Amino acid sequence: MPYFSTLFIINFEGLMIDLKTTYLGLELKSPIIAASSGFTDSISKLKQLEQHGAGAVVLKSLFEEEITHEYDHTIREEADKTGREEFLDYLDVRIRQENLEKYTRLIKQAKSELSIPVIASVNCRTAYEWITFTSEIEKAGADALELNVFVMPSNLENSSEDNEKIYFEIIRQVKKQVTIPVVLKISYYFSNLAKMITDLSHSGIDGLVLFNRFFSPDFDLEKLEVIPSHVLSQPGELAMPLRWIALMHGHIDCDISASTGVSDGNAAIKLLLAGAQTVQVASALYRHGAQYLDVMHHELSSWMESHNFEKISDFRGKLSQKKHSRPDIFERVQFMRYFSDKESMI
Repeated sequence: MPYFSTLFIINFEGLMIDLKTTYLGLELKSPIIAASSGFTDSISKLKQLEQHGAGAVVLKSLFEEEITHEYDHTIREEADKTGREEFLDYLDVRIRQENLEKYTRLIKQAKSELSIPVIASVNCRTAYEWITFTSEIEKAGADALELNVFVMPSNLENSSEDNEKIYFEIIRQVKKQVTIPVVLKISYYFSNLAKMITDLSHSGIDGLVLFNRFFSPDFDLEKLEVIPSHVLSQPGELAMPLRWIALMHGHIDCDISASTGVSDGNAAIKLLLAGAQTVQVASALYRHGAQYLDVMHHELSSWMESHNFEKISDFRGKLSQKKHSRPDIFERVQFMRYFSDKESMI
């Protein structure tokens, strides 16, 4: 398998294949970027991703939830020893500051040693004061900020409007703190997903990542315990971002990045055809390593050559609803063609 880790204008028998693109106003040498994961939490791993052609890297998220859990755990261990309320305030500030300093060190090092865009990531559930830390992330040199937001719609006392307001409040608070591009990574758990995506695109953000993927519980029937289920995304999960990116392409005011179910180069091609500006990869890296990016780039370049496409923009959105001859096909929800008679079910 040929490697294209440093050459992104490739000559195929006279046809010049150019993989460069833009995302959030940033110049990328490839539309395939490394998503926030364990593969983006150290400078050595980030250098490998750059070596194998990642167009950009999204650093492993700074988790609000992890900081809160660390605080709660430390309180249980130490608070009773002091009996002083001011100690709790000190502890809260110290834990937050330590996590932030560690994260900003990674940003600074990445910016000094990488030539590709470095996108910071914050996993948040609330719009509390800790979001003011995002200004420190900008000062550290991050090229953009990805907000990984999810409000689990499981509180029986909250309406869908209550949950949705949290997203806009987080955006409002962050946009007050930073001037770098801000992208929002969301799930598809909304009562009116198309309207929510459209409204978010008008909120001042620069991009949306469709879609987030979450911890899913399963049951161990022998130990009677709750365990993780399907930690890595599966190829079949591509269907959800594929449909919604194709539906929303050309109808919103920001870039779209695709995420979930990106198992190979063909999946990346499909998402670009749907209208994605970039494609984020995580599970494929866990399965095959950073070098798998070379394989994905080869599949993308070869496909472009076989279809006489010289640039990503030649085919981006070509199969979106807006450009398709049968736009209704993207809104079909039943398998009418496949289950209309007995023969098709055999």
